[in-house]
Amino acid sequence: MAVKSPSVAVITGNNAAAEAARLARVDVIAAYPITPQSGVVEALAAYVESGKLSAEFVNVESEHSAMGVCIGAAVAGSRVFTASSANGLAYMSEQLSWVAGSRLPIVMGCANRAMSAPWNVLNDQQDAMSQRDHGWIQLYCRDNQEIFDTFLQAFRIAELLSLPVMVCYDGFILSHTVMPVEIPDQAAVDAFLPALTPQIIVDNSDPRNINPVTLANPRENGSGTLCHGYMEFRYLMQEAHQEALNTIESVDAEYASAFGRSSGGLCWTYGPEDAEVIMVAAGSLANEATVAADLLEETGLRAGVLGIRSYRPFPDAAVARALKKARRVIVFDKSLTYGYGGPIFIDVQAALFRHQVTPEVHGYIAGLGGRDINARQLAEAVTESMGWDRAQQGPKPTSWLNLQL
Repeated sequence: MAVKSPSVAVITGNNAAAEAARLARVDVIAAYPITPQSGVVEALAAYVESGKLSAEFVNVESEHSAMGVCIGAAVAGSRVFTASSANGLAYMSEQLSWVAGSRLPIVMGCANRAMSAPWNVLNDQQDAMSQRDHGWIQLYCRDNQEIFDTFLQAFRIAELLSLPVMVCYDGFILSHTVMPVEIPDQAAVDAFLPALTPQIIVDNSDPRNINPVTLANPRENGSGTLCHGYMEFRYLMQEAHQEALNTIESVDAEYASAFGRSSGGLCWTYGPEDAEVIMVAAGSLANEATVAADLLEETGLRAGVLGIRSYRPFPDAAVARALKKARRVIVFDKSLTYGYGGPIFIDVQAALFRHQVTPEVHGYIAGLGGRDINARQLAEAVTESMGWDRAQQGPKPTSWLNLQL
């Protein structure tokens, strides 16, 4: 039975993230401020200072140190939160592999921002996409309500799977924009997210048991679990990510039952079931695409949207099911894999090929470094794409929207 939220706050995406972390009763927060993420940790610091949140807030000198503190706290059995953006996330990169390989359920917010150089503090998704292969789950949010809801779900997912989760939301577009957000009371959150039962703890008699990937022989960790070598660790992490495809769906369903809101599980759809063209994107850009779909409907083109919520693990089967009836698929990426194209474009193509679904897929790069992109431009790109004749013109190269050369 759905529980009606008792209050609605008009807050930024950063404040929505902080409020979710507070209601999750995090034990330890360690983060280094960086635009546009700073508002999250500023709000949490105020909560701790005022006594509104009983937690340790650890000031550090860098993002690398922040994740080091988070690792230590998580190993000791604490519920841990941090946040970062862009070059700060890149500075943290070496530690991200340690977190995932140690199977620590740390939750991190990433207010997506362009990577320098050239210097740019505005939004795209290059920062998080560049960290996709460390073994973190990556969930993308379309609005501030989804930021709040996804953080609470992220703690459940992370602790069920012993995997870290990165919750991504577009810098400034969401991090600094106020929207109404339904905030449940503490009792409702406690019922959905019980206290953490630590799975990895320090064994004082043998602290070397933490992540024994450099040991020659398998041995037990502090909780008596037999730990394997490097390759076996990687296999088990991959298995956990495959299981995450089910866990993300089930946790979202539980959340919907508890609070009356679903974020779509692995991905969400918009528009008619028989859409002949479907736009694919992640984050706020996917939300903008829903407006473009409505504009296209007015011209007589049946258009829909597939919003990618879980980028890692990538839900290839769900994507193939959602796109199997479309005549054409248009993927809009806010990041780039240099030398090929947009990362979501590449993954969508692979998913369709694997599941023998055959709509033609066109890729577009949009909104890098905060370059403005609106629904009308997305709709115009779809119209251009629909006019492409593969038989006459060959495969369509990846296009860049609103490029000013």
